[in-house]
Amino acid sequence: MKYGNVDFDTYFKNYPDKDGYFGKYGGAYIPDELKAAMNEITDAYFTICKSSKFINELHRIRKEFQGRPTPISYLEHLSKKIGQVQIYAKREDLNHTGAHKLNHCMGEALLAKYMGKKKVIAETGAGQHGVALATAAAYFGLECDIYMGAVDIKKQAPNVARMKILGANVIEVTNGLATLKEAVDAAFTAYMKDYKNCIYCIGSVVGPHPFPMMVRDFQSIVGIEAREQFIEMTSELPDAIIACVGGGSNAIGLFAGFLNEPVEIYGVEPLGKGTTLGEHAANLTYGSEGIMHGFNSIMLKDENGNPAPVYSIASGLDYPSSGPEHAFLHDLGRVKYDVVNDEETIDAFFTLSKLEGIIPAIESAHAVAYAIKLAKKMKKGSILINLSGRGDKDIDYIIERYGIR
Repeated sequence: MKYGNVDFDTYFKNYPDKDGYFGKYGGAYIPDELKAAMNEITDAYFTICKSSKFINELHRIRKEFQGRPTPISYLEHLSKKIGQVQIYAKREDLNHTGAHKLNHCMGEALLAKYMGKKKVIAETGAGQHGVALATAAAYFGLECDIYMGAVDIKKQAPNVARMKILGANVIEVTNGLATLKEAVDAAFTAYMKDYKNCIYCIGSVVGPHPFPMMVRDFQSIVGIEAREQFIEMTSELPDAIIACVGGGSNAIGLFAGFLNEPVEIYGVEPLGKGTTLGEHAANLTYGSEGIMHGFNSIMLKDENGNPAPVYSIASGLDYPSSGPEHAFLHDLGRVKYDVVNDEETIDAFFTLSKLEGIIPAIESAHAVAYAIKLAKKMKKGSILINLSGRGDKDIDYIIERYGIR
């Protein structure tokens, strides 16, 4: 299968290239003092990712500790409510810690252990990446510092408590909008001061090379499993697959299993309160090319060309850019990126909960909301949603703000 001049039969061998680019997106725009650190990480990753010892250890961890493979659930009641389209969910909410994030955190922490690092550092928005990395650090006996915006700390109190119980040091970030972007800024600053003793475990397919590649590789287990499971369940591929997109790790994980298949692929961005800058975080829909946090991608900019203020009801999606691979797939047209707003998302949150007994993360509810809209347009066929996380962390916030519907 080809899109433009890209042959998806050999896609993963060619993208990213040796310098970390997906077409014109990606790269490593970092201070000189960090180049040696990034080269060290790249060399270590390319060494161990071909090592049977590393691969076998990761397989064992996924099976015995994470609880993989996660299942696919047929959403029978939701499907019947909408019509004839059959809707399924890849249940990453059943992955240990309650989201897809542990898939790359265990890989990154295993890499840190291999490199002889004593500490892992990361940012978190919704708290799921922080919880996952704190879990991985405890598993491997590493120190763990998690940077989190003050706004998100208030919204995601249950996950903050979980991180602390797991032994992580949660560091509150109060500057700027005090959300995910500022948490990334603070984590990068801390990493620059101590990169010899620690590794920065980025929470999505963003940042300088090699992180977009590494996180994709670790998350691709989602798509690999989903493709095999769906064929086993139905004897065919889904007509469409859907995942929410902020930075984009859960989405690229699912997409990786289907890029070379005759399947429609949708990435769903948060439209939030509306189309005005500052009311949403729909980077790929409304943004333009720009560099931030060490990588070139599509981002939302203010009047000065700097990363714009963003908003999403989902703390894990309120980031002013998306991973460079998403920007590349967007330009190619292989993935269709679209939006849903807060109201549609909350309706989907309660609909899935009441019809299927599954409380989704607000992030994941964006994908559910889009699946409902798409199913009404399709009339027939099948849809597979990546249910990237569970909604325990969001319940108090939603009840306080919206009540129970």
